[in-house]
Amino acid sequence: MKSAAFAYERPGDVNGALALIAPTDRSIKIIAGGQSLGPMLNLRLVEPDVMIDISNLAELKQAACVGGDLVIGACVTHGDIEDGRVPDVTRGAMQRVAAAIAYRAVRNRGTIGGSLSHADPAADWVSALSALGARVSLRSLSGVRQLGIEQFITGALRSALRPGEIIETVRIPAMTPSARFGYFKACRKTGEFAHAIGAVLIDPEQATARAVIGALEAAPIVLADASSLFGGRVTADFGRRFDVRVADAILAKSGISNAGDRHIHVTALRRAVSEAAA
Repeated sequence: MKSAAFAYERPGDVNGALALIAPTDRSIKIIAGGQSLGPMLNLRLVEPDVMIDISNLAELKQAACVGGDLVIGACVTHGDIEDGRVPDVTRGAMQRVAAAIAYRAVRNRGTIGGSLSHADPAADWVSALSALGARVSLRSLSGVRQLGIEQFITGALRSALRPGEIIETVRIPAMTPSARFGYFKACRKTGEFAHAIGAVLIDPEQATARAVIGALEAAPIVLADASSLFGGRVTADFGRRFDVRVADAILAKSGISNAGDRHIHVTALRRAVSEAAA
């Protein structure tokens, strides 16, 4: 099956794109890499009146360190991150996540902003960037607003994007020298959508821990203070102190009643903690 007919626009700059996507009676979709939107168009799960192609906007392809943090444009590809064409403030964490996304052909075109906008619960950046404490900058003709990833992702395939807005940049805080990042996703085979994701950012010197349970049928569970997973305090032996019972209780409280499903997610989180501790 092929997509239904639609008008096509390719603006030359961000302001031109924002003018085209301003609220209107027409159904509008934005395309960059098209790795998620393309199949949806062909299956006619979406049938826009107008397609706005932002893949050629140089403003959205920039990446730079600002105040020690990484500010990365929405149209930077997974491959750009994997290949080190983006400054690294995460000591290789983002490169490792990017390298495990789907297949190289997808990583060559898929964009970080497109992944977040699509808000697929199984998407790597949704969970990984939540663990890293990243924020998105959302731009419209009326101005710019910023949200943490955990506020931006509101549910499965749902985000806080308003009509007329696009993701302009993603800001990732620099990891401290003592911080440890761990990421694990459960897939039946390479390139397949994840069935469970665990992501952690743990700093034993500062006694802080942040944890994310992803690939749920909802927004990820984000524990900004995950010390309860380690007996109430984060110490150098956090890997040994991880309590699977606490993680299981958190999942049960979130509404996951099936014990087998909870086990898969707890295992993914435990393996992320083990990676961070290694």
